[in-house]
Amino acid sequence: MDLTGVPSEPTVRPPVSTGGREPVLGDRLHRERVLAIPSKRGERALVCFLTAPEVDAVLASPDRSTRIGRRDHALLVIAVQTGLRVSELTGLRGSDLQLGTGAHVRCRGKGRKDRCTTLTRGTVAVLRVFLAERAGGPDDPAFSGPRGAALGRDAVRRLVERHAATAAGARSSIATKTTTPHALRHTCAMRLQFRGRDGPCHHRAMAGPRESCDNPDLLARPPGARGTRPRPHRPPHTTPGRYKPPDTLMVFLERLR
Repeated sequence: MDLTGVPSEPTVRPPVSTGGREPVLGDRLHRERVLAIPSKRGERALVCFLTAPEVDAVLASPDRSTRIGRRDHALLVIAVQTGLRVSELTGLRGSDLQLGTGAHVRCRGKGRKDRCTTLTRGTVAVLRVFLAERAGGPDDPAFSGPRGAALGRDAVRRLVERHAATAAGARSSIATKTTTPHALRHTCAMRLQFRGRDGPCHHRAMAGPRESCDNPDLLARPPGARGTRPRPHRPPHTTPGRYKPPDTLMVFLERLR
């Protein structure tokens, strides 16, 4: 109704559009349809991990007669035993390492989640020797470089690769693997599986939502491990792995287009 009291016709508003394209609602529906398209299937490499003899060779490679060697040895020991990420290792402070009764390491990891991992007696013995000569406060980095700053991701990666190359002289099988800090994390998960725990689910809890413990081809199961989940049933006379259609079938499907 206008000012004169005469009823006016209702105003019909056109749908809102963006630059002459489909309406906003149509854009949103189109975007949802695109996001619903499954991702392309591709080959996924098997997770690399070290066996017990290979772990011993890597841990024995640092020269513990030097301070840098003792630091590298302590970092490798805690990485293999706890399975911490690189960001968690480099972010450790002196106060995060509790070596008394109920020894444990506390850190804030991915997704701002607090983690508390118990330490074994062997790890505690190594860390006590290292922290005794560390000469730092409780808020200083636990693993620091020559200038006192915390080690970076690249420094830890080079550290692991250098000692893995040294250990390859004693264990030639290490040379065939890509030994990275993340490989030490997978090694921790496999050690849990060897000890009779549910290794794949421990692996999923450590790796985050990107990895799945339901994929048997992603994380190899050691033979004879207790407490592991059975593999999915596979029909007889079939080869394991992803199905690859023969060329004749592909030619037939192309003719149907």
